[in-house]
Amino acid sequence: MRIDLKANETVVKATNTLHSSGKEQHKGKLILTNQRLYFISAQRAADAYDFEVLPGQISEVVYYNAFRFFPKGLELKTKEGNSLKFTMKDRDTWCRMIVSMN
Repeated sequence: MRIDLKANETVVKATNTLHSSGKEQHKGKLILTNQRLYFISAQRAADAYDFEVLPGQISEVVYYNAFRFFPKGLELKTKEGNSLKFTMKDRDTWCRMIVSMN
């Protein structure tokens, strides 16, 4: 997995995650830089599932329980009305870092 960083962009944090959008789920890596948030799918053929989110696009960060019982879910709501759900470890730290970008 490789991302093209912009000028003066550095990786701050990265983790393996499960991204779910509706009924589909994709394993991959969530990467936080000092300028944006990336999701890169673990499957090479699934480039269509790679995306980036700029801090200005995020309207809300919400916790949820993955599989109804495990407190590992982090949901990003965008100003366009999209909901991006991630299952990960250390969601508290991720939440604080994402919120501090805005």
